[in-house]
Amino acid sequence: MAGHSKWSQIKRTKAVVDAKRSAVFTRLGREIMVAARSGGDPAGNFQLRTAISKAKAAGMPAANVERAIAKGSGQSADGAQLEEVRYEGYGPGGMAVLVEALTDNRNRTAADLRLAFSKNGGNLGENGCVGYLFDHRSEVTITAAAKDEERLLEGLLELEADGYDLLEQTAVVHGPFAALEALQDGLSGQGWDVREWGHHWTALTTVSISDPDLARQALRLLDSLDELDDVRSVNANLDLPDDLALSS
Repeated sequence: MAGHSKWSQIKRTKAVVDAKRSAVFTRLGREIMVAARSGGDPAGNFQLRTAISKAKAAGMPAANVERAIAKGSGQSADGAQLEEVRYEGYGPGGMAVLVEALTDNRNRTAADLRLAFSKNGGNLGENGCVGYLFDHRSEVTITAAAKDEERLLEGLLELEADGYDLLEQTAVVHGPFAALEALQDGLSGQGWDVREWGHHWTALTTVSISDPDLARQALRLLDSLDELDDVRSVNANLDLPDDLALSS
């Protein structure tokens, strides 16, 4: 779909198993804790159901999930006070970078981000400096093949969807930010195998980098940010030629 950055495509091809499992579980546990603040019962808390679904897909043990729910819902005495914070900045070639974090110490997180930016040719900016270049959207991934496209189109006419990407064995359905739960429920109700769902930042414009060295520096910055413990997601409007994306 137009507007999706090449960085986003590259990042999604990295399997969870390529990361350190402990770091992955820590990040997912924090998401569950934040979601559980609105109630520890997944049946009545869509955000919590979404976080638990991600954790299960990553192979997070059930005991870890239950412990995170207990901390977030106040059933555990050692629940950390986490808050969701958004940071914005610029990278090599003028690319815009938007980072979401879950943190119990804003000063620590900002310092870590500032260091990662400065070491990799970028700089951390003020809130709002690049946010207008992105749109926060809903995405639901279902199991589907080319032969299912007509059925999918007919089904989407009944839902608040405004686009889709048909891949080899899956389809990614797009919609407005507020439509996520309705899209997930609607597609499930139509009989589709819903594999994952969530909110994603879509770049409204992209920055192309053709210089190989600059491209590698840009990707190093995005990887460095993504590896930070407090970081929940990294988004950029980077667009690389296929040969550079594969070699970087």
